Amino acid sequence: MNALTALSNHQPASSHTGSGFSLLPSAQSPRLLTLNFTDQTTRDFLAKVAQWPIQALEYKSFLRFKVAGILNDLCGGELQPLLLNCLLNREKGALLIGAQGLDNVSQADEMVKLATAVAHLVGRSNFDAMSGQYYARFVVKNDDNSDSYLRQPHRVMELHNDGTYVDEVTDYVLMMKIDEQNMQGGNSLLLHLDDWEHLDRFFRHPLARRAMRWAAPPSKNVKRDVWHPVFDIDSQGRPVMRYIDQFVQPKDFEEGNWLSDLSEALENSRHILSVPVPTGQFLLINNLFWLHGRDRFTPHPNLRRELMRQRGYISFSATHYQSGQ
Repeated sequence: MNALTALSNHQPASSHTGSGFSLLPSAQSPRLLTLNFTDQTTRDFLAKVAQWPIQALEYKSFLRFKVAGILNDLCGGELQPLLLNCLLNREKGALLIGAQGLDNVSQADEMVKLATAVAHLVGRSNFDAMSGQYYARFVVKNDDNSDSYLRQPHRVMELHNDGTYVDEVTDYVLMMKIDEQNMQGGNSLLLHLDDWEHLDRFFRHPLARRAMRWAAPPSKNVKRDVWHPVFDIDSQGRPVMRYIDQFVQPKDFEEGNWLSDLSEALENSRHILSVPVPTGQFLLINNLFWLHGRDRFTPHPNLRRELMRQRGYISFSATHYQSGQ
């Protein structure tokens, strides 16, 4: 597994007012930071990238880095190192990001552009087989017959890591709320691996490092199974995780019962954060030491939520940082 928590010695400030944005601890936890772009930054960014429709970003992948550079320049060059420092700092690793003036579904394309810029300041988004693009947009409604819990609103989507059923490295996950109507409940759920009170018990179990089979349902458009253990370590020997209960395929009684116990221990943790994400904002988390999920919604016949997802790998190519520095 790629060890991308090596920059933990670089400590991002808990609060910061930079060129065009502010950074503060969240109400839920000092591990989760809130970053907000000013109205001026939002307007300037959208004006500078208006020449490129979303289709251009889909067809020409280098334009995703172009819009990232524009956003970083508008923030005085401070944004990229701050994002990397936060994501790679084991004590933090998560941000809730918003932009003033970007909060309506009519601005959906602009939301995707902003999220794309942020993601490509830290790395590159992987191909998303479900959508056939580098990002996926999907809608959650009151009634659904999908083959995973992603679109099923009336039950908890359990804590998990993304990218468990693909070969690509999945260092980060970005989850944006584009629209929400007739919605009550459905907060994002987050758990930092170091806060999980049962980590040592499961990390030290003999099955923790056994390669297991992971298979995706048809809607994911991934045909080939992959094999990897639930746990690994980063460059400093600390636990990291690749786990989702829906897609792991235990081969026997021993694996099945261990996985069931692990799932129960995660869901009953006292340290799960419940985070409301307003329309137009998005979570950006380190996928190796944060787990995420979603609480259930209150039923409503006209319930609608539209989400956008990007996930990919972290790259240091645009920075002066060195692994293990």
